[in-house]
Amino acid sequence: QVQLVESGGGLAQVGGSLRLSCAASGRPISTYVMGWFRQAPGKGREFVAAINRSGTNTRYADSVKGRFTISRDNAKNTVYLQINSLKPEDTAAYYCAADTYWTTYIPSQPDDYGHWGQGTQVTVPS
Repeated sequence: QVQLVESGGGLAQVGGSLRLSCAASGRPISTYVMGWFRQAPGKGREFVAAINRSGTNTRYADSVKGRFTISRDNAKNTVYLQINSLKPEDTAAYYCAADTYWTTYIPSQPDDYGHWGQGTQVTVPS
């Protein structure tokens, strides 16, 4: 099955930017819908963004619209999350997720994704 490894997280200031990467191996991601979720301490796993197989359609949580951009490069087997205008509320562990079941639907629920990375931490001090 596909393995996912996130990178690019770290400590950033309010208003700053980060670019997270999700590198996949084992299987091509061209047949997967790809998503990003985040989880802050004491909170559940929250949907952030997702992108369909071809990269022509995206879906975002209201809290990140206009600041976050999800993209994919199927040739590089990599998905990205560009994060701009960082806020302290963005502090969380960010997880990459994938699933092959969905064709046109872009799911936003964690249970709809069968493959997960181990996460990368984003910290934005207030």
